[in-house]
Amino acid sequence: MAGTASAPAARPSLTSISSRELRSLWTCDCELALLPLAQLLRLQPGAFQLRGDQLVVPGAAEPAAARGGFNVFSDGLVRLDGQLCRLSSYIRRYVELTNYCDYKDYRETILSKPMLFFINVQTQKDASKERTYAFLVNTRHPKIRRQLEQGMDMVISSVAGESYRLQFDFQEAVKNFFPPGNKVVNGENLSFAYEFKADALFDFFYWFGLSNSTVKVNGKVLNLSSTSPEKKETIKLFLEKMSEPLVRRSSFSDRKFSVTSRGSIDEVFNCSLSPRSSLAEPLLTELPFPCVVESEETPNQFI
Repeated sequence: MAGTASAPAARPSLTSISSRELRSLWTCDCELALLPLAQLLRLQPGAFQLRGDQLVVPGAAEPAAARGGFNVFSDGLVRLDGQLCRLSSYIRRYVELTNYCDYKDYRETILSKPMLFFINVQTQKDASKERTYAFLVNTRHPKIRRQLEQGMDMVISSVAGESYRLQFDFQEAVKNFFPPGNKVVNGENLSFAYEFKADALFDFFYWFGLSNSTVKVNGKVLNLSSTSPEKKETIKLFLEKMSEPLVRRSSFSDRKFSVTSRGSIDEVFNCSLSPRSSLAEPLLTELPFPCVVESEETPNQFI
């Protein structure tokens, strides 16, 4: 029949999250998410504060970080709708690791909180202006966590103690989200990488660049943009729930070189938008590996 041909799936609107999506808005359903950075600052004042030309992000040892938050991946600068801002605390998008302890700390840290990246987008309406978006990666969603963990596990098993470089890339998922005519200006900001330098006598594959791997992380991108006050309140609770500290009942996975997340899925996915009555301590209180940067000009309120 001529009328049975299915129409192509419509791309999501960039203006507001739909009421249908909002009614089923649970952290366990969110893999990836996008919203304007300006909106994120208004909804999460405890996690981000704009002070002059500095975007303040609480460091790992500060009280605000103990209540959760996000792992911000950056090179230190973010352009907020045309204004260049410095970040007070962030994880470098490229780091070097030299021993198992550094690797273990790095792995646990990047999986302990949702990841956050900053991107700038030129819209079809006005290509001369850029709008800044925050891209969120829900590291507690089984599909996303599995891609991250399997990427790290597979490269370890393939190099057999030699040096290697592993990159995670989200560019394809984000570029497919925006409608035609919109351009992601700084797509390279949607990736991060680490390089493990082993103390091997002969690292032929590493020397010739044959031990470099890239994992393209795929997932459904949820649009968290909204202009409705009622919807914004729901999105605020959603973000708070997503960024709550990760609670582990067992340290079994810490004793394994390959960390799995099966035992923690039920603990973090209780599908409730109401904040917990009491929050546990964060997974990590210190970040000893040298990829976390905290500005010396961080305001005293966060020291």
